[in-house]
Amino acid sequence: MSSKKAIVIGAGVGGIATAIRLQLQGFNVQVFEKNDYPGGKLTHFEIDGFKFDAGPSLFTSPRLIEELFALAKEPIAPYFSYEKLEVACTYFYEDGVRIKAFTDSEAFAKELLEKTDEPSENISRYLHRASLAYRNIANIFLSYSLHTVQTLTKAPIFKAISNFKWAYLFKSLNDYNQSSFKSPKLVQLFNRFATYNGSNPYQAPAMLSLIAHLEHNEGAHYPKGGMISITNALYRLALKTGVEFSLGQSVKQIVVENDRVKGVLVNEVFHQAHVVVSNMDVYFTYKQLLNNNIKAAQVKKQERSSSALIFYWGMNKSFPALGLHNIFFSKDYRAEFEAIFHTGLPYADPTVYVNITDKMEPGAHAPLGKENWFVMINVPANTGQDWAALEQFYRQAIIQKLNRVLGDQVESYITVSEVLSPVTIESKTASYMGSLYGTSSNSRMSAFMRHPNYSKAIDGLYFVGGSVHPGGGIPLCLSGAAIVSDLVQNKYKTHISPNNSVHEKN
Repeated sequence: MSSKKAIVIGAGVGGIATAIRLQLQGFNVQVFEKNDYPGGKLTHFEIDGFKFDAGPSLFTSPRLIEELFALAKEPIAPYFSYEKLEVACTYFYEDGVRIKAFTDSEAFAKELLEKTDEPSENISRYLHRASLAYRNIANIFLSYSLHTVQTLTKAPIFKAISNFKWAYLFKSLNDYNQSSFKSPKLVQLFNRFATYNGSNPYQAPAMLSLIAHLEHNEGAHYPKGGMISITNALYRLALKTGVEFSLGQSVKQIVVENDRVKGVLVNEVFHQAHVVVSNMDVYFTYKQLLNNNIKAAQVKKQERSSSALIFYWGMNKSFPALGLHNIFFSKDYRAEFEAIFHTGLPYADPTVYVNITDKMEPGAHAPLGKENWFVMINVPANTGQDWAALEQFYRQAIIQKLNRVLGDQVESYITVSEVLSPVTIESKTASYMGSLYGTSSNSRMSAFMRHPNYSKAIDGLYFVGGSVHPGGGIPLCLSGAAIVSDLVQNKYKTHISPNNSVHEKN
């Protein structure tokens, strides 16, 4: 057995995926997780027969999960299965228009022509550009560290440059969408993709238009059993490969000597390691585990991404008009983002997202004839607001909006209710200020300003997860795990000397 030791701090999706990859590289990997369950934000709970995925609810890029099983030479079928959705999302507007975002491009174009008079060639052109940008530009961002010289020599830089458009940096996503579509409804629909990394479409660069590629070109999917099945599959695969998990054990310190990581301290016990990977928010990693207030302050200066306020409602009724993913748009999208990122004031007409997994597996996630509603709005990160008061304010705003659009009395059907606020997001997942994606992408160079996946000052220390490159969300965290494992593999040889020190490549 190899005597190389790697420790991963945090069993979020990025942490588990990194652990699997390092274990397959020959490290003995131990994961320390402060909660008594794996998954980080990607977890679930059950109340009175209603089952809820607690965190991420959209599943794209299944190939990233399949890649881990292929690396481990383990068949995926006994662990995980999924299906492609016919409709990625149903969009509801206050004027009564409802748009089904079909994953078949021709069906989607026909729907948009019928509902908004948008010429089919506009949507085809937009998605084609998104595909080119994703394949030729985003590939560098998602597959390589942006902070190493090797990226310049290994990444297909010239191909990216040939497909690059200055509009991607110098136009906001909203401006780009306005120049691409006639219909304001369609502009709002594609502006929404800025929220996928907690950003403001009126500030974030048009480069974010490539996010639409994942949902509309590659397609949205549903994992059987709900999103928690992703955590369960990765956790089981990690165990199968030999990763050791220490759940309910919180790392108190990353031990460093002579600018080199030596291990971690857990319950006053030292655990030696050649490599330490923090899946914890990078701010808290510096502040709490490294006691480095200067670096923590540098991270703190960057604008936080948005957070979320989530209501989990057990509904004593079935709603045929709703699908798995549903969006109820605000009337004034610009004003909503102004409130989230600038004024911080409560906004009375938030855009509401409703996810209902029972639509895909009737009776499996809620009692028959009932539904499990995951109801989310975007809100500012926590800066000390009165979240108890805001919960009540937004609960009523959400209910009033749903009543208007659905023509029903939603509140009368709520039999189970739980809530997750930015405060509880921070306490449960160690996400600084409860921001879901670390820093926002509200500037042209924000992608390059994200913290790298390694420490430039401490040898052997690496970072993965939503607060560092390439960003938050399941696909980006899984991509980050691949970047970290490549960095480690490039740095360390497999040969171990008699004193158990890892030889570095010269």
